[in-house]
Amino acid sequence: MSRPLPFDPIARAAQLWEARIGPSETMAAVTGIMRVQQIIQSAVDGALKPHGLTFARYEALVLLTFARASHLPMRVMGERLQLHPTSVTNIVDRLEKDGLVKRVPHPTDRRTTLVEITDEGRVRREEATKAVTEIDFGLTGLTGKQTEQLTDLLTKVRKATGDFTE
Repeated sequence: MSRPLPFDPIARAAQLWEARIGPSETMAAVTGIMRVQQIIQSAVDGALKPHGLTFARYEALVLLTFARASHLPMRVMGERLQLHPTSVTNIVDRLEKDGLVKRVPHPTDRRTTLVEITDEGRVRREEATKAVTEIDFGLTGLTGKQTEQLTDLLTKVRKATGDFTE
């Protein structure tokens, strides 16, 4: 978008929704979330692009960095990233092509392939982390307390839909 609108189109849509359809709170909230997701995605993509990463590939590198042994089975990566196995395979294929991870055989289970972050992967993850943290992952305009509140509210929605149990 090249310039800001002189009005809030979501608030305007909510007024029209209210007048013509009914209660607009949920519609306005969801539309706002979807728009903020676009804003955040654009900011994060812009920060990661110079590092040759998408957010999905960045997340995979971070996950491998968090792993105790710097490697995980692809199945576990899919579970933790909440992705379909095909998506994990595509992410790993691209990271491997770029020299950021490597596939290694599991030492005790021939059916399992481990994905291990390389030294170059660690460097790239570190550089990319600096880039996304410098822009606060694209989430601007909130205080630290408000960001915590937002996280808590979104967590409630995720839990209510069965995203996780705890």
